[in-house]
Amino acid sequence: MAIQNDRDFKAALTALEVPQQRALAAQFVRRVQGLSGDPRVLTAVELAARAAFGTVTEAELALAAQAANTARVESFTQCGKETDWTAQAGHFVAKAAVACVRPAAEAAKNTESLAWDAAMQARMARTCQTVAEGSGTDNPEAIEQYRLLEALLNS
Repeated sequence: MAIQNDRDFKAALTALEVPQQRALAAQFVRRVQGLSGDPRVLTAVELAARAAFGTVTEAELALAAQAANTARVESFTQCGKETDWTAQAGHFVAKAAVACVRPAAEAAKNTESLAWDAAMQARMARTCQTVAEGSGTDNPEAIEQYRLLEALLNS
Protein backbone atom coordinates (compact mmCIF):
# COMPACT_ATOMS: atom_id res chain seq x y z
CA MET A 1 0.00 0.00 0.00
CA ALA A 2 1.53 3.29 -1.08
CA ILE A 3 0.88 6.17 1.31
CA GLN A 4 1.08 9.47 -0.55
CA ASN A 5 -0.98 11.92 1.49
CA ASP A 6 -1.97 12.64 5.05
CA ARG A 7 -5.55 11.46 4.59
CA ASP A 8 -4.38 7.93 3.69
CA PHE A 9 -1.64 8.12 6.31
CA LYS A 10 -4.08 9.01 9.07
CA ALA A 11 -6.60 6.36 8.00
CA ALA A 12 -3.93 3.66 7.98
CA LEU A 13 -2.63 4.73 11.38
CA THR A 14 -6.13 4.69 12.88
CA ALA A 15 -6.66 1.14 11.60
CA LEU A 16 -3.64 -0.14 13.55
CA GLU A 17 -4.00 -1.72 16.97
CA VAL A 18 -2.62 0.36 19.86
CA PRO A 19 0.57 -1.76 20.25
CA GLN A 20 1.39 -1.27 16.56
CA GLN A 21 0.63 2.44 16.82
CA ARG A 22 2.91 2.68 19.84
CA ALA A 23 5.80 0.96 18.04
CA LEU A 24 5.40 3.16 14.98
CA ALA A 25 5.04 6.30 17.11
CA ALA A 26 8.31 5.39 18.82
CA GLN A 27 9.98 5.19 15.39
CA PHE A 28 8.60 8.62 14.49
CA VAL A 29 9.96 10.13 17.69
CA ARG A 30 13.34 8.40 17.37
CA ARG A 31 13.84 10.29 14.12
CA VAL A 32 13.71 13.60 16.02
CA GLN A 33 14.68 12.68 19.58
CA GLY A 34 18.10 14.23 19.14
CA LEU A 35 16.32 17.59 19.24
CA SER A 36 15.53 16.99 22.91
CA GLY A 37 18.19 16.48 25.52
CA ASP A 38 15.74 15.35 28.17
CA PRO A 39 16.31 11.78 29.40
CA ARG A 40 12.62 11.45 30.33
CA VAL A 41 11.79 11.77 26.65
CA LEU A 42 14.27 9.05 25.68
CA THR A 43 12.94 6.78 28.44
CA ALA A 44 9.35 7.26 27.24
CA VAL A 45 10.26 6.43 23.65
CA GLU A 46 12.18 3.30 24.65
CA LEU A 47 9.29 2.19 26.84
CA ALA A 48 6.82 2.75 23.99
CA ALA A 49 8.94 0.59 21.69
CA ARG A 50 9.04 -2.20 24.28
CA ALA A 51 5.31 -1.89 24.99
CA ALA A 52 4.57 -3.15 21.49
CA PHE A 53 5.88 -6.53 22.62
CA GLY A 54 3.64 -6.67 25.69
CA THR A 55 6.52 -6.36 28.15
CA VAL A 56 5.33 -3.09 29.70
CA THR A 57 2.43 -2.55 32.07
CA GLU A 58 -0.18 0.18 31.86
CA ALA A 59 1.17 1.54 35.15
CA GLU A 60 4.64 1.88 33.63
CA LEU A 61 3.16 3.65 30.62
CA ALA A 62 1.25 6.02 32.90
CA LEU A 63 4.42 6.87 34.83
CA ALA A 64 6.38 7.42 31.64
CA ALA A 65 3.58 9.59 30.27
CA GLN A 66 3.62 11.67 33.43
CA ALA A 67 7.41 12.10 33.29
CA ALA A 68 7.37 12.95 29.57
CA ASN A 69 4.56 15.42 30.18
CA THR A 70 6.64 17.09 32.89
CA ALA A 71 9.46 17.36 30.34
CA ARG A 72 6.97 18.86 27.87
CA VAL A 73 5.80 21.48 30.36
CA GLU A 74 9.36 22.36 31.39
CA SER A 75 10.47 22.66 27.78
CA PHE A 76 7.55 24.96 27.02
CA THR A 77 8.47 27.32 29.83
CA GLN A 78 12.11 27.35 28.70
CA CYS A 79 11.14 28.67 25.26
CA GLY A 80 10.35 32.08 26.77
CA LYS A 81 8.60 35.02 25.17
CA GLU A 82 11.12 35.27 22.35
CA THR A 83 10.83 32.00 20.53
CA ASP A 84 13.94 29.89 20.75
CA TRP A 85 13.28 27.54 17.83
CA THR A 86 15.74 24.93 19.08
CA ALA A 87 14.04 24.80 22.49
CA GLN A 88 10.67 24.76 20.74
CA ALA A 89 11.80 21.70 18.76
CA GLY A 90 12.60 19.94 22.03
CA HIS A 91 9.14 20.85 23.30
CA PHE A 92 7.49 19.15 20.32
CA VAL A 93 9.68 16.07 20.74
CA ALA A 94 8.48 15.85 24.33
CA LYS A 95 4.85 16.18 23.15
CA ALA A 96 5.45 13.35 20.68
CA ALA A 97 6.91 11.20 23.46
CA VAL A 98 3.83 11.83 25.60
CA ALA A 99 1.67 10.56 22.73
CA CYS A 100 3.79 7.39 22.46
CA VAL A 101 3.19 6.33 26.04
CA ARG A 102 -0.39 7.47 26.41
CA PRO A 103 -2.08 4.66 28.38
CA ALA A 104 -4.44 2.49 26.30
CA ALA A 105 -7.56 3.63 28.21
CA GLU A 106 -6.69 7.25 27.52
CA ALA A 107 -5.76 6.47 23.92
CA ALA A 108 -9.18 4.89 23.38
CA LYS A 109 -10.90 8.10 24.54
CA ASN A 110 -8.83 10.31 22.24
CA THR A 111 -10.30 11.03 18.81
CA GLU A 112 -6.87 10.90 17.16
CA SER A 113 -4.63 7.85 17.14
CA LEU A 114 -1.55 8.12 19.32
CA ALA A 115 0.62 7.43 16.27
CA TRP A 116 -0.98 10.37 14.42
CA ASP A 117 -0.37 12.63 17.42
CA ALA A 118 3.27 11.53 17.62
CA ALA A 119 3.74 11.99 13.87
CA MET A 120 2.36 15.54 13.90
CA GLN A 121 4.46 16.56 16.89
CA ALA A 122 7.57 15.05 15.27
CA ARG A 123 6.88 17.09 12.13
CA MET A 124 6.53 20.24 14.22
CA ALA A 125 9.85 19.47 15.91
CA ARG A 126 11.55 19.06 12.55
CA THR A 127 10.02 22.32 11.28
CA CYS A 128 11.32 24.16 14.35
CA GLN A 129 14.75 22.69 13.70
CA THR A 130 14.82 23.89 10.09
CA VAL A 131 13.66 27.36 11.13
CA ALA A 132 16.38 27.49 13.81
CA GLU A 133 18.97 26.49 11.20
CA GLY A 134 17.68 29.13 8.79
CA SER A 135 16.93 26.56 6.10
CA GLY A 136 13.24 27.38 5.82
CA THR A 137 10.20 25.28 6.53
CA ASP A 138 10.56 22.48 4.00
CA ASN A 139 9.96 19.34 5.96
CA PRO A 140 10.66 15.89 4.49
CA GLU A 141 9.54 14.27 7.76
CA ALA A 142 6.09 13.39 6.35
CA ILE A 143 7.65 11.37 3.51
CA GLU A 144 9.80 9.43 5.98
CA GLN A 145 6.75 8.77 8.17
CA TYR A 146 4.84 7.45 5.16
CA ARG A 147 7.78 5.16 4.41
CA LEU A 148 7.85 3.82 7.99
CA LEU A 149 4.13 3.09 7.91
CA GLU A 150 4.40 1.37 4.54
CA ALA A 151 7.21 -0.82 5.87
CA LEU A 152 5.04 -1.83 8.82
CA LEU A 153 2.02 -2.55 6.62
CA ASN A 154 4.12 -4.60 4.19
CA SER A 155 5.79 -6.71 6.90
